[in-house]
Amino acid sequence: MKQAKLLTTQERKRLAAVIDSKRHATRNHTAVALSFYAGLRACEIAALRIGDVFDETGEVRDTIQLRAVQTKGNEAATVLVNKRLTQQLRKYAAQYPVRTQQLNAPLVFSAKGAGFTAQTIVNLFQTLYKAAAVTGASSHSGRRQFVTELADKGINARVIQALARHKHLNTTMRYIDLNENKLRSAVELVDY
Repeated sequence: MKQAKLLTTQERKRLAAVIDSKRHATRNHTAVALSFYAGLRACEIAALRIGDVFDETGEVRDTIQLRAVQTKGNEAATVLVNKRLTQQLRKYAAQYPVRTQQLNAPLVFSAKGAGFTAQTIVNLFQTLYKAAAVTGASSHSGRRQFVTELADKGINARVIQALARHKHLNTTMRYIDLNENKLRSAVELVDY
């Protein structure tokens, strides 16, 4: 199975700069943040409604409840919203205050106001990565980055599995990047 590319710090900075330079920057930053900070898949980002992430008062929810029809595995799931994602969603609400009052409207919308499909989310990511000169990245790169960064910070694999909403731990383990630097750092932790 080919793995989605992990972005370097420089590539992430270039991606952010490209998004800032384009129309719908806040919307696009939000789509990227949902991938990188919550590990959402393209189909899940496309399926999100305003009411899934904002409550009736316009506040960002601390938990996104995905309905079965919104997920890859057709099972309801809970997604925790971290502080960075909350901050981005607040920027979204400030940019689109009228939209955030329409709880059943799609969160990620086209220039005409309609929702994106999973394929148009994939296309959006491809367009942004290409403009940022990031080769090999896909809409799944943010999800893989989410899982790998949690592992790199020492989070228990079972916790990561739950956050990634994987049925099997071996699926989660395939997402985690291993390289020589990580292996060398790990062996240096051994003490006699």
